[in-house]
Formats: sequence, structure tokens, C-alpha cells
Amino acid sequence: MDLKQLGWREYFDNEFSKYREQGLLPGRVAIENKHSYTLFTEEGAVEGVVPGKLLHKKTSAADLPKVGDWVVFRPVSVEPASHEEKSGSQSNKPSALTDDKVVIEAVLPRFSRITRKVPGKEHEEQILAANIDTAFLVHAFDQGINLRRLERYLVMVHDGGVRPVILLNKVDLAKNLEQILNDVKQVAGDTPILLTSAKKLTGIDELKKFIKIGETVVFIGPSGAGKSSLINALYGEEIQATIEVRESDGKGRHTTTWREMIILPDGGLVIDTPGMREFHMWLADEGIQESFPEIFEIGANCKFRDCSHTVEKGCAVLEAVQKGIIPKERHQSYVKLYEEIRYLNEEIKKHTYMMKKRRRRPRFDEITDDSDE
Repeated sequence: MDLKQLGWREYFDNEFSKYREQGLLPGRVAIENKHSYTLFTEEGAVEGVVPGKLLHKKTSAADLPKVGDWVVFRPVSVEPASHEEKSGSQSNKPSALTDDKVVIEAVLPRFSRITRKVPGKEHEEQILAANIDTAFLVHAFDQGINLRRLERYLVMVHDGGVRPVILLNKVDLAKNLEQILNDVKQVAGDTPILLTSAKKLTGIDELKKFIKIGETVVFIGPSGAGKSSLINALYGEEIQATIEVRESDGKGRHTTTWREMIILPDGGLVIDTPGMREFHMWLADEGIQESFPEIFEIGANCKFRDCSHTVEKGCAVLEAVQKGIIPKERHQSYVKLYEEIRYLNEEIKKHTYMMKKRRRRPRFDEITDDSDE
């Protein structure tokens, strides 16, 4: 495999430079298993494991390798460099890979990522995919286009430094197409919108134009939206399992149960993700500004700099809502998402403070009584 075709670029080459002299090699995470990872490398696919020292260093699960990550690994046939080798007295060239599992030594910094809060009460980040160029946000006409969910996707994709493209799939089943398209355009802003049908191959040629050699795309959307079917259409044959959606309620089971990176025949890489019932916001200050540009633009004229755009007198945003310049539903969605992000920020600050406080607190066996001195 050619590294550039796998998404290698100057950014990663610079980050990897300090590892070359140690005899280490780069690989890209294609599949994340429970206790190991499938890596794409120059010499093919290998299985990698994370050593205990890397697990010990992590502060959260987001620090571990995720699908799309570039990692630094040590071939089994290469021993860790000695002090003399690290100082440059001897060369430690990489040997050929073996059938044994390789050891992952580090994760290279990500240039982009798509993330959400872990479902449930935990205040922790979950990386859905890393080092992504384009995210296809898939919604299906037979399920109904959920504008509020689409706004959530756009916020997190923008915040992660990824280019979004909205796919309105199963257009052959569309009703009130023009009205729905107008509603989506109000949410999309400058984000491209494609009408697709994997079954009829509608829009597939347009979709291919967004996938270039050496770039990585990801499909995100609810279960049954047709993500795997679109990937099969791009690939030219059925490589991802699909399942019919129930006509009674437009729902389907999760066909894709893990994240996987696939190399397309015409170049480019695609990551399929499981359908998501929940998409909780993570920290996304920049993402919400890019997703609601009209509110921030009009909000610059508010009387108060820290205006919440909810009850303040002299709020330019509220005035725009009253005049119909900003749709009421759009404003309500912004307020809800903004409050969700603000609340999460506060909770993380509290959690961080408590953890620091615990670390500063001396253990019982460290406490000494100086009264007899």
C-alpha cells in the first residue's frame, strides 16, 4: 500500500520524523477491535496492540487509537532502541513485518476529528473518526428529514475541522421534495446538498467528485438512512451488509456495528459508522458559530456583548426573530444547543477541579504528626 493513498501527508511526515531513527513505522487504523487494531501499512494489513505504558499515560479513551488515526508502531522483529542507539551511535533500521501482532507506541496528532459526548451520564469525549477530510451527513426521505439532528451533526463536524456535505438519500421515495429542500437549505448555509439514491444510483457520480485520492470521507447518520448502501454503490459491489427498513415506521436495525475504513477502487478512503440514535454535543464553540452564522452576525449588534439571545432588552437576535428574519425554530434550536454546550463546559470544569483536588490531597500514610517535635 502507498502511504499517500492511505492519507499520508506532510503534516504527518513532520510529526513522524522523531520516530524514524528509532526503527519505528507508521500505520493507519482501519478497524478498532476490543483488544487490538487492524492497521493499514506499506507492507499490507497487520494487527496491532497497545502496550500497558500507553494505556497508563492516557487521560481518557479519546487518547487511544481510533479509526482513521495514524499510529507509530514497532515491528515485532525490532527491539526497543538502547541508549547508545538513541544517541545515534548505531542505526536501528526497521525489519520486515512478521505475522505476529505489532506494538503501537504512539498516536500521531490528529488534524481533524468527529466527536460527540459519550452517551449516558459520563462527561467524556468519544472520537467517532479521526483525520477526516469530508463528512457525508446522511438523512433519508423515507425516515423524514430531522432538521434539528442535522444541526447537531453540522455543529460537531464544523468544530472538528471537517468539511460537511449533506446527503438527502432515497430521493426516489421523496414527498414534498421542494419544501423539504428549502427547509434543509435554511439549516445548511453554505454546505453542499446532494440528492441521492443508492438503489437507483442517483447522484453517485456527483458524490464521487467529493472523494479524491489520498483523502478520507466518513458517512454519518441514523440507522436505516442508507449509509452502507451508498458505500456499496461507490465501491461498485456489495461489500457492506445492508438490511431493509421496515415500511411501518421507517426504522431498521444497526447493520454496521463497528467503524471500518475501506479503500475505494478509484482511490480515496471511506469510513462507515454505525447508526446513531443519540448524538450528544461535545465542546464546540467554533462549530456552533459556523453552523449558526446568521445568529452570530446579527448578534454582533446586540446591546450587551455577552447577550444570551433569550430575554435581554436590546437583543438584535430576538428582534430578528420577531420580524421573521430568523425562523423561530432555528432560534430555539440554537439556544438549546448553546445551553447544552455551556452546561457541559461547566460540568467538565467541576470534574477537572475535583480530580486535581483529589490528586493534591495527601494519602493517609503520607500524613505525619509533628506535635511531638
